[in-house]
Amino acid sequence: MIERYTLPEMSALWTRPAIFETWLTVELAVLEVQERMGLVPAGVTADVRGKAGFDIARIDEIEAEVRHDVIAFLTNVAEHVGENSRYVHMGMTSSDLIDTALALQIQKAGALITEKLAALIETIKQRAVQHRDTVMVGRSHGIHGEPITFGLKLLNWLDELERQQKRWLDALEENRVGQISGAMGSYSNIDPAVEEQVCELLSLKPARTSTQVISRDIHAQFFMALGSLATTIEKFAVEIRALQKTDILEVEEGFAKGQKGSSAMPHKRNPVSSENLTGLARMLRSYITPALENVVLWHERDISHSSVERITFPDAFILAHYMLNRFNTVMRDLVVHEDNMRNNMNRFGGIIFSQRLLLKLIDKGMSREDAYRLVQKNAHTAWNVLGGDFRANLLADEEVRARLTEPEVETCFDVADYLRNVPAVYARFGL
Repeated sequence: MIERYTLPEMSALWTRPAIFETWLTVELAVLEVQERMGLVPAGVTADVRGKAGFDIARIDEIEAEVRHDVIAFLTNVAEHVGENSRYVHMGMTSSDLIDTALALQIQKAGALITEKLAALIETIKQRAVQHRDTVMVGRSHGIHGEPITFGLKLLNWLDELERQQKRWLDALEENRVGQISGAMGSYSNIDPAVEEQVCELLSLKPARTSTQVISRDIHAQFFMALGSLATTIEKFAVEIRALQKTDILEVEEGFAKGQKGSSAMPHKRNPVSSENLTGLARMLRSYITPALENVVLWHERDISHSSVERITFPDAFILAHYMLNRFNTVMRDLVVHEDNMRNNMNRFGGIIFSQRLLLKLIDKGMSREDAYRLVQKNAHTAWNVLGGDFRANLLADEEVRARLTEPEVETCFDVADYLRNVPAVYARFGL
């Protein structure tokens, strides 16, 4: 089934009220530290905290005149606070406020991504355990190869997602950095100790050095991690789409009661969620390029990055959160057609067991070249005929029977022998 996206907490973090609340949080933290250090009179922080507020309509009115969003915000806060507002933003520059607040938003929104990613990993782990022994054919180049299990396929997905989880957490940690370093990042009007204590208060790390902004390579790393995660989800979604083809039909997205697949063809049950996720992954990856281009700023700072980030950060977080939630639903409700998996595996009389026949003939003294020729001939004869039977061809081939008895041929078609080491792979995951 397709779930509506009913998780407003992510989008709420990127509304203008939430952004201004975060700005206020940073300003109050700086003020608190400065009071603690004796740089502003005692009692100022409590007074400002009690009076501070903002009105978005008033901020817009002020910004229309001053053409500067931070000044408009601070002016409106000062209108609420009164005389002690002169201590607000003392020694700071706009990017101290904006970049440190952005780091807080990244951490809050990142926690929601982390939660959704962990939930998806758990769902795939459960499905991998469930289908540990569900036999299917493995494919290379889209062509039948040898037997695997669906659970083994899902273990590969689990492994990749856990790597993506590590990349994501590393990028999130790298982005847990703030700056309160003043104009040009030289601390000319503010003590570095203020930055250290403010960042500690906000659960951030102080930037080792900054210009007038936090270096954007840090943010670029974040977008690359998100783009990589989106690509992994797309990889899984494309596999589901491929396996849901009518002539394969080994898995199928859940189809809700009352759901319709086509306005014209009532029989249709389409992999719409997986198709949507494929498209959304393209969008998330598209943000990597502007994030990398944002690294390149003039001298100590320009604002060419600013307009980009106002779009990319909210969009990337909301898209990633949505994708994780939706793909978790796909995996939770995924229908696995085990009979079709087994039937597809045994098409053409089990041609996928050709390697075992090849090795058996070599073991009986044939050269590899002669054995390959003999097995390939029987396999292709089966492949080229509707309802062809590889096993029957082998048993009727005098050259094969001169080397192998019927029981020896039959043992080559034992699927269990192909899967005897699957438990060893599961053991690597503690499963």
